Amino acid sequence: MNKRSLPIVALGLTAALALTACAGGSDDTAGGGVDAEGQTLTVWIMEGTNPESEAFFDSVGEAFTEETGAELDVEFVQWADAHDRFVTSIAGGTTPDVAETGTTWTAEFADAGALAPIGEFVDEAGLGDDLVEGLVESGTYEEELYGMPWYAGVRSLVYRADIFEELGLEAPTSWDEIVAAGEAIKAAHPDMMPFAVPGDAEFPVYPWVWGAGGEVATQEGDEWASGLDSAESQEGIGFYTGLATEHGFSSAGATTWKETDVLDNFAQGNVGMALMGSWTPAAIVEKNAELEGKFAATPIPGKDGGIAPSVLGGSHLSMFETAENKELAWEFVELMTTGEFADQWGQQSGYFPGQASLLAETMESDDPLVAPFATQLVEGGGTVPVTPKYGAVQAKKTTNTAIQAILSGQKTVEQATADAAAEMNEIMNG
Repeated sequence: MNKRSLPIVALGLTAALALTACAGGSDDTAGGGVDAEGQTLTVWIMEGTNPESEAFFDSVGEAFTEETGAELDVEFVQWADAHDRFVTSIAGGTTPDVAETGTTWTAEFADAGALAPIGEFVDEAGLGDDLVEGLVESGTYEEELYGMPWYAGVRSLVYRADIFEELGLEAPTSWDEIVAAGEAIKAAHPDMMPFAVPGDAEFPVYPWVWGAGGEVATQEGDEWASGLDSAESQEGIGFYTGLATEHGFSSAGATTWKETDVLDNFAQGNVGMALMGSWTPAAIVEKNAELEGKFAATPIPGKDGGIAPSVLGGSHLSMFETAENKELAWEFVELMTTGEFADQWGQQSGYFPGQASLLAETMESDDPLVAPFATQLVEGGGTVPVTPKYGAVQAKKTTNTAIQAILSGQKTVEQATADAAAEMNEIMNG
């Protein structure tokens, strides 16, 4: 069986709307079916995602205690330190009861035997059909769900709406239209970068691979095979890098850019189009208030139209095997990931909830910086290969190195993707 590493999110707008009144989608908190008077649940949450985290968890703790009688002990952990802390705590058997796990960590920790499966809890709560499928996929390992979808972000095409209006342009819906818009911007605003192509950024690469019909990697039995060297993937990567090397829409300096550099330069008014995350608009306005109302977003177009899938970023909530009261741990997970607290977290952090029914109202928004990202997430979201070893691929910067080699002229698209595919295969199957 050939297991695709990128499932497009299965729930469309109609399904999301139909689920609005389903279990878990109301404003009520979790069921509160556990009496845990005198117990304490320990939780690790990553610091920085939500600037109002402490006040938020004060409210969560009050509701949790009211529902279960138990106390909530939340520890905030820096993202940069988190992975090493998890590894150390797993080795020593000192893991928390519940923790926020990044979507690329969940399979790794499940493979280590540290996480408890939660599929039965999800089914009993009637939530199985009301979760964003891309987050379910990244939280599933060997056909068991270990990561409860909590929140997600996704990249779409962000563009200067004021420049587009000035030039009589519409939001691009195909690759040809991206090129046409770029040429128009280049002619009218020669000091502006029409389309930023950052070399040191992995996730903005994959929509072009998938938009051309390629794959990052596929699984056959126990083996993984990179798809970066396929004809389709090479076409997509060739188009993306060609925006810089052939059309001159980007700059040589962008060869070393990270996504944060794209954000900074967009905020400075130097970029006309770029792939950027749903969490970035607020940061752009914060950096440059004069840009408020002057930029918009649209789903990433596939080669000839439609929506090219984009990597879902975000987090799961995972239950650890060391949790003595797993029913209590699930009460907290459900409380956080459904209903009012999930909605509140999304509004405060700028991310989308992992519960599909909560996205329905968002997708109907006429805000040019909300609805397009929500549409991208629900109708065109995907995930990187779900294998415990993919983190090592990212640590090696396999994809980034290939893109930089192409942008700098050191390798052709064919050479760079062949080398990247070979390295990816060696790491994932080693």
